[in-house]
Amino acid sequence: MTIIDVTELCRSAIMTALIIAAPILSVAVIIGLAISIAQAVTQIQDQTVSIIPKIVVMLLTMLYVMPWSLGQLVEYSTRLFTSIPGNIH
Repeated sequence: MTIIDVTELCRSAIMTALIIAAPILSVAVIIGLAISIAQAVTQIQDQTVSIIPKIVVMLLTMLYVMPWSLGQLVEYSTRLFTSIPGNIH
């Protein structure tokens, strides 16, 4: 296994993690921005007002995208395990 193979494995793992986390993080950013605007307009500065809705929406998003996320993980794991015999030198 060469340095290029290891680098490609690491790059693939990081890209898979980013692709899986992207929907949840993007929803958290959008909800956080909406709550921040609402807090600025109403001048309510309580921390629980921003944290609780973000947690709830992130959990709902995780439940919604779970089948897709698991499919991505299975696909990555399959590619990883099928490439093992070719990487052993």
